[in-house]
Amino acid sequence: MLALLVVVAGLWRVGWRFALFAAVAVGLIFSMELWPETIRTLSLVVASSIAALIIGLPIGVAMSRSNRVEMVVRPILDLMQTMPPFVYLIPAAIFFGLGTVPGAIATLIFAMPPAVRLTNLGIRQVSQEHVEAGQAFGCTPRQLLFKIQLPLAAPSIMQGINQTIMLALSMVVIASMIGAGGLGATVLTGIQRLQVGLGFEGGLAVVFLAILLDRISQSFGQRRRGQGSGWGLLQWFFRGRQAGDKSAA
Repeated sequence: MLALLVVVAGLWRVGWRFALFAAVAVGLIFSMELWPETIRTLSLVVASSIAALIIGLPIGVAMSRSNRVEMVVRPILDLMQTMPPFVYLIPAAIFFGLGTVPGAIATLIFAMPPAVRLTNLGIRQVSQEHVEAGQAFGCTPRQLLFKIQLPLAAPSIMQGINQTIMLALSMVVIASMIGAGGLGATVLTGIQRLQVGLGFEGGLAVVFLAILLDRISQSFGQRRRGQGSGWGLLQWFFRGRQAGDKSAA
């Protein structure tokens, strides 16, 4: 069922050529008998990415609205992005032991900075003319944020979400060293036992999963043919809220 959903999502968001590639990729993963490991890796990526976005997006909004918050948070983000990925595994393993939970926590921390940075950057790059027009029409700061700044910053925010998902996938593979399992464990087992074929199969499944996640998530921030503007997922959400407010009024 999930495999069919991936193919349908590729057809809907990208096109029939990518849907064909998705079908071939899923078929190869099934033929290598790595579908359970792929599902476990995907679940870790999705859970860690959602948690990273729930924490990171509000921080990015706060940074865009206060220079003091940005001054405090920016060095922390620089430290998080310059620290080697393996370092995140040490405190996670110390405090939470081995298994899926420390792997998910390390992935969450590692994948959060792009969402924070690009949310802050996207809102700050909104044209001052749009902000002044909203203020002239009597928008409150909350309305200005949700109805003007966030919809216009949606492409940048979606790019941050895409990068967060990709970093989460890379970290989930590394987190197999502390028992996170999934495709990373397959690659790690192939390396430890010098089984080149097993390691290659696990790596190939990771590449397929990365391409599928990247293209589908990236499509939500791009312009679609036949549309006058780029309706990303966040744009649709915030426009929908605006329409709901008008109908309620």
